[in-house]
Amino acid sequence: MNAFVTCDLLDDNEGKGIQVVSPSLDGKFFRSFGGRKAFGGQAVTVKCFEDNSRVKELLATDGAGKVLVVDGGASMRCALLGDMIAESAVKQGWAGVIVYGCVRDVDALGELDLGVQALGCIPQKSTRKGAGETGVTLHFGGVSIDNGAYVYADNNGILVSSTDLIG
Repeated sequence: MNAFVTCDLLDDNEGKGIQVVSPSLDGKFFRSFGGRKAFGGQAVTVKCFEDNSRVKELLATDGAGKVLVVDGGASMRCALLGDMIAESAVKQGWAGVIVYGCVRDVDALGELDLGVQALGCIPQKSTRKGAGETGVTLHFGGVSIDNGAYVYADNNGILVSSTDLIG
């Protein structure tokens, strides 16, 4: 994917219905944890709460040109992504992961060629009970993210579009 800045993407595509993920009213902001600071691609969606079973499964599949978007219900009690699952994502060609929740192993994540944005970090791992839904429309940060939409993220924020803004 070509280099981009979300501010410029938004300005260059004014009036095209691009959604901007807003910071939560409770003060939770997305932060960058991965080695790749700007990333984007077609969204693969998963909704799971304190169970990263589906995250691990999806990131072990071919992710060329894709971004996994995880609605973890903004839980700050456990991480839905750590270094071992992220390493699998890199091997499978994923561009990045956006987690509406927490990650862990942040020093290792910062060394990987993977975009990672999340609300925070915590050392506690999640449970794995096989729970979660994939391919569903997600709702957080004042936007709706459909499976197959396009997402773009950098240190300025996260954009959601129904069409590819770069390709």
